[in-house]
Amino acid sequence: MSGQAKYDEHAELVEKMAEALGLDLTEEMMAGNWTPEDMRATVSRCLGCTDPAHCKGWLDDHEAGAEETPGYCRNKDLLEAMRARLVTA
Repeated sequence: MSGQAKYDEHAELVEKMAEALGLDLTEEMMAGNWTPEDMRATVSRCLGCTDPAHCKGWLDDHEAGAEETPGYCRNKDLLEAMRARLVTA
């Protein structure tokens, strides 16, 4: 897999993980709460994951949504903090 294809795969995983938590990263960008740099940093952490297939399976199992990310997610703290901020806002 090319470097760009791998980046795109993980960018999609980040977006789907956010969606599973009820987050819309595009909306967050429009509100000024999320930047392209934030997305690159988040995807970079995701790129360090050794088992993206496991993540894809988890996402398939949680299409209806989730209260939290799986424990192995490298962006767990970030995404859950974003969710908590939106829930309490």
